[in-house]
Amino acid sequence: MTRTKQFKTFADQVELLRSRGMRIDDRARAEHLLAQLNYYRLSGYSYPMRRFTPGTGVARDEFVDGASFDLVVDLYEFDERLRHSVFIELDRVEMAIRTMLGYELGQIDPLIHLDTKRLSAHAGQPSKGSCTVHDAWLGKYKASLKASKEDFVNHHKKQYGGEMPIWAAVEIMDWGMLSHLYEMSPDIVRDRIADQCALRSPQLRSWLKSLNIVRNCAAHHARMFNRVYGFKPKLNNDQRLVPVAGVMNRAFGQLTLIQYLHCQLDLSPAKRLPDLLDTYPHNDIVPLTRTGAPEDWADLALWTHKR
Repeated sequence: MTRTKQFKTFADQVELLRSRGMRIDDRARAEHLLAQLNYYRLSGYSYPMRRFTPGTGVARDEFVDGASFDLVVDLYEFDERLRHSVFIELDRVEMAIRTMLGYELGQIDPLIHLDTKRLSAHAGQPSKGSCTVHDAWLGKYKASLKASKEDFVNHHKKQYGGEMPIWAAVEIMDWGMLSHLYEMSPDIVRDRIADQCALRSPQLRSWLKSLNIVRNCAAHHARMFNRVYGFKPKLNNDQRLVPVAGVMNRAFGQLTLIQYLHCQLDLSPAKRLPDLLDTYPHNDIVPLTRTGAPEDWADLALWTHKR
């Protein structure tokens, strides 16, 4: 094992980047941004600019011609806008799923989320330890209920002993809880919600899991634009998805899921993400195709949608 790397001042960090071939025109600005954003966060955006040893895929400690600190910052700022836009767009999707789950489950039983027997067989399957999938989920739900300071929660605690009907209960569930509740829901509920999305139930379940990962990346300030996602959602036969079927584990593929749901569920004019991609800092070293976007992305049906 090698020893821990030695501490470097912001001035040292600038010199290190310069020594490896990165162009830095404004030293003071570079030091200021490194002090704000952290060398190792920005290094993720400079990594694609490194030279690689042919045939090995090993990155060398030197940058390709044309690599610049300004481009690193431009890529970071684009990714920052991407995180913010994804969070906003997924908020609409989350609200729609909340509403549909509360409505469809509520038609069966207002307290169905508390009763394993009224849910699907999946709810009764073993989870960690000796508890069931529903037991594990219920523990998280009760913890959220206890921690909530919402007025409507206090009202139900005083008036109904804390037993909230499902159409109110969904409002204290995060994306992960909603996704698991969908998976535990009776077949008829899963199918009705999936139908509204023009998907089959297993497909929608995979989309919810996939987008939960994307949302977590956005929420935790992770680099998103050139990330390779480990989970691939299942697609339907919609021709609008065919051009991106091979890049569903890349950022553009995940963004296309969001575009699809906004268009299908009429959640918005679906312009925010296309407008965002138009702001990409186009360059020859780290082109937009690193997101998985094809050259003609702006001409694809889902990306030209206007209401």
